[in-house]
Amino acid sequence: MSTRAWLKPMWLFNRHVGQNLLWALLVAGIAVGVNVAGIHLIGGLGDWERWLRTHAGYFFAWRLLLYSATAYGWWRMRQRLRLYEPGSETLIRLRRTEMAALLSVVLLEASQWLR
Repeated sequence: MSTRAWLKPMWLFNRHVGQNLLWALLVAGIAVGVNVAGIHLIGGLGDWERWLRTHAGYFFAWRLLLYSATAYGWWRMRQRLRLYEPGSETLIRLRRTEMAALLSVVLLEASQWLR
């Protein structure tokens, strides 16, 4: 192995990163498509924004459902991880990740309510 092997970011070019990038682009494309279709179906950008504000409660309920499903999946994964890696370092990493996730959800929802 050469001394400059660390300069080659091979992790950027593996199959999993490429697949994840394609999935992210697909989801973003679908989101843009739904918004453009909604704008055209409703009649204009102002009407679309008004429709989104009117139905904000339904979207909040949907997000709560997604947060609940994600939390349940995280809890199951956490139980298995603690079973296979019972060390204190694992618990510290899990807590850091949980705090970061919780903070991001709180900030996301706070930004929605402050509008």
